[in-house]
Amino acid sequence: MYQLDDNSYLFPPVNEAMREPNGLLAIGGDLSPERLKAAYYDGIFPWFNPNELPLWWSPDPRAVLMVGELHISRSMKKLLRKKKYRITINHAFKEVIEACSVREEGTWILPEVRAGYQALHQHGIAHSVEAWYGEKLVGGLYGVNIGHLFCGESMFSRMNDASKFAFITFYFHFLRYNGQLFDCQVLNHHTASLGAKEISRRDFLNILYRWRNNAINPVCWLPQSIEISPLFEQ
Repeated sequence: MYQLDDNSYLFPPVNEAMREPNGLLAIGGDLSPERLKAAYYDGIFPWFNPNELPLWWSPDPRAVLMVGELHISRSMKKLLRKKKYRITINHAFKEVIEACSVREEGTWILPEVRAGYQALHQHGIAHSVEAWYGEKLVGGLYGVNIGHLFCGESMFSRMNDASKFAFITFYFHFLRYNGQLFDCQVLNHHTASLGAKEISRRDFLNILYRWRNNAINPVCWLPQSIEISPLFEQ
């Protein structure tokens, strides 16, 4: 397995990733903003367990949510129309990532991971979306923006469907700024229920390479409140 150089942010070509476990590409290095930026720029992300060195992945296939393929259930549509939650962007990044790290079954979002992404947030690359019920933070998500792609990392809910409410509202907001793809990394029941599907790593990288150098309008990420798209109401 490729051992990363502590003095370099270069990664091996993603086509050298292992088939089993699927997508494992490299080990080691740190979670500095520079290394994280280099990783996401090439379609690579970290995931590892406590007491392990950082592991870096580029799985094949890749789970994505394509523009126009968002699925909203009937019950979710009713909740959205009621506007039960207030949704904001970049109002509480630290609180969101800390909430995402609380899992009964354990978590990979360790203190060093939280520190790495908080530093990336300070660089204007990692972002949070928050769901509020009154003044209480009840759900949200965080992820990384590369060009016109958003790479989702984790979500949490303290009230019914709060994270889905936040993501769906953010989905339409991101599209208004010409967002092209939501990277879900690995398919699970939650992301599949929203319309995510698997595509080949090659297809994912083709999309990434096309859009990663096209900076999205920074207004997209200003701390702000956002509402569900008028298109949803039609």
